[in-house]
Amino acid sequence: MAHNIRCTSRNICTGIPTSPNLHEVAQGIAPDTRVVYADNDPIVLAHARALLTSTPQGRTAYLDADIRDPERILASAELRGTLDLTKPVALSLIAIFHFIDDADDPYGIVRRLVDELPAGSYLALTNATGDHDPTFEPAAETYRRRGVTMRLRNRAEVERFFDGLELIDPGVQVVHRWRPDDTTEDLTDAQVSVYGAIARKP
Repeated sequence: MAHNIRCTSRNICTGIPTSPNLHEVAQGIAPDTRVVYADNDPIVLAHARALLTSTPQGRTAYLDADIRDPERILASAELRGTLDLTKPVALSLIAIFHFIDDADDPYGIVRRLVDELPAGSYLALTNATGDHDPTFEPAAETYRRRGVTMRLRNRAEVERFFDGLELIDPGVQVVHRWRPDDTTEDLTDAQVSVYGAIARKP
């Protein structure tokens, strides 16, 4: 995506920083890339602000926000002051939506975020699934009993996140099957159990 967009990116739910991070990959290809990270965990944001630094040509910003409040994300000074939303943007929603219950309208959240993006933008999204391992649903139920949302989704449910967008070949796949190369580990679908895809806004 960085090759195609060469401009701006938005990553929602940063997670504890690891390397390489999204901005490191993107700025390694296009040093002037601008990235906004968002997360609602203050510990994550503290680590991110301390450890995630931009190239001199680009810019990296951090936003304290909850994915369930897309209006706050879209209206934030961090986003508006960093990204040029008149140009294509890559929206990265990785390992987030299995923590968002149906009652929070996950499809509406994605639709609202994508609606704000110009044509030519990309959406990358993943969601854990129980399609390939029967132990995943009992494990998800353990999360729920402890007060943590865990919503596994099947392939059709993950495909729905991309309604109205042009899926990039090979479409929604278990992520290790999405354009594997020589560095891809030899894993089974059950071991991975996460669907993902990238799509373009026409």
